[in-house]
Amino acid sequence: MRIFDPHIHMTSRTTDDYEAMYAAGVRALVEPSFWLGQPRTSVDSFTDYFDALLGWEPFRAAQFGIQHFCTVALNPKEANDPRCAGVLDVLPRYLAKDRVVAVGEIGYDSMTPEEDDALARQLELAVEHDLPVLVHTPHRDKAVGTRRTLDVVRESGIAPERVLVDHLNELTVAMVADSGCWTGFSIYPHTKMSEDRMVRILQEHGTARMLVNSAADWGRSDPLKTRRTADAMLAAGFDDDSVDQVMWRNPVAFYGQSGRLDLEDAAPDDAGLYEGNSIERGGE
Repeated sequence: MRIFDPHIHMTSRTTDDYEAMYAAGVRALVEPSFWLGQPRTSVDSFTDYFDALLGWEPFRAAQFGIQHFCTVALNPKEANDPRCAGVLDVLPRYLAKDRVVAVGEIGYDSMTPEEDDALARQLELAVEHDLPVLVHTPHRDKAVGTRRTLDVVRESGIAPERVLVDHLNELTVAMVADSGCWTGFSIYPHTKMSEDRMVRILQEHGTARMLVNSAADWGRSDPLKTRRTADAMLAAGFDDDSVDQVMWRNPVAFYGQSGRLDLEDAAPDDAGLYEGNSIERGGE
């Protein structure tokens, strides 16, 4: 089984997670830029973070046979901090980088005027740079926030097939699917979606334009939720081709619209993965 996790925050995960993900079938992932848990105090802290997403993290993933891509953006939560406004001015430099496959995460957290402005401006940047968009829907008032998101996307003029609306649930999947955008689901312990709920959504709505991710980060999360969902699909009667569509072909099709999703051949076998690996060998 091959798996592409289209939304996972490996900056906050360990090398053990990379090893376990490879063993579970994960061969590629996208890491969206996100809030790190405490406020950043300057634009420079963003540029350091973006540089790590483009340099250190792909190197770290490659040690374990996994292809790493990223999205960059001013995320919704930090759009409300005036110290972060200058990030919008430096984004064009990063949106030109080869491993950046979308603008994201953008969207809403508290649905403030500042978030309205950041979302609209970054949709404009996506159009200018011919990149798809990864959109975060708010954890509170999700249905209201998702409708508002779709209104702004429509007003921006970006083609809906270039937009992935993430963190959806039973209340929001239909409105996003009807809009022509791609639908994203985060399988996350205790919050968001469970494997069984995800299977029921797939049974009801089908597998087209459906992406399943772990959204694993520094919270109580599980980077193997993609594999667990794939196993739940098989147990529920989905065939191997349907699982491959959701877990591999759909994320490849969406992020492939960037023209930058250069997926290399399969990684070397387990026997060769860690030879000469400075991470595994403690920096020797």
